[in-house]
Amino acid sequence: MTHSDYTLRRADYYDAHTITGHRRAMFSDMGYGEETLDPMSHHFLAWVKPRLTNGEYLAWLAIAPDGSVAAGMGLWLMDWPPPMVGPGARRGNIVNVYTERDHRRLGLARLLMNTALDWCRENGIRTVILHASTDGRSLYESLGFQPTNEMRLTI
Repeated sequence: MTHSDYTLRRADYYDAHTITGHRRAMFSDMGYGEETLDPMSHHFLAWVKPRLTNGEYLAWLAIAPDGSVAAGMGLWLMDWPPPMVGPGARRGNIVNVYTERDHRRLGLARLLMNTALDWCRENGIRTVILHASTDGRSLYESLGFQPTNEMRLTI
């Protein structure tokens, strides 16, 4: 099978549980345990539902020939202050890129990423960010993403 055997569709409010499941599986694959996954999933589901409805969170799903969801990814449109040059604009934040194990290595993540990036180009989103897992880094670099100097403090 190749990625051309799959179809893409935009996710909606009714896909919130699937999106949350992908997020949970993504973090589980990165080694997080149930003690953190359970509360994260609960809070994320409550967070994502209204954003899917109001258009602040866009998501695409890759549908396998059998009708199951094989992969998905999200694009959170973040309000951002004006940068040093040019007008202020929303910033795209790619999140929850996940492919089910039986559907990996078919190019689905690349297909989903290109779909989201095309949407950004068509809709005036000039800056797109993401946090890369070790497994995803080479894909994102091949699409032109570059590391930045972001720092983090958890309080």
